[in-house]
Amino acid sequence: MRAKLNANVAIQVLPAVQGDEEVVRVVDAVIDYIKSTGVEYYVGPCETAMEGDYDELMEIVKQCQYIAIEAGAPSVMSYVKITYKPEGEHLTIERKTAKHHKNDLAKSMKTA
Repeated sequence: MRAKLNANVAIQVLPAVQGDEEVVRVVDAVIDYIKSTGVEYYVGPCETAMEGDYDELMEIVKQCQYIAIEAGAPSVMSYVKITYKPEGEHLTIERKTAKHHKNDLAKSMKTA
């Protein structure tokens, strides 16, 4: 049975650490956690978008803060965008973005 698709959530995690490499390391730990949850997601240059059940996504957002702290950030600030439609299917990430990513940099880098 497919999980309810009633929300899209985008999260930008900003760990309070010094240096770009350290920021990337902590953010990568958060993205690895998101990947491990099994929800559909899309990593962009400034945020990661997810889709699925609203309650599940809100729990993931909560856990992202803990993951950043566990990865060594003394504090973390996150920006979260939520689209919620409780009564039905929501537009998927794929439907919203596929037409814009046919020849984008990320895809060309994968094949290089």
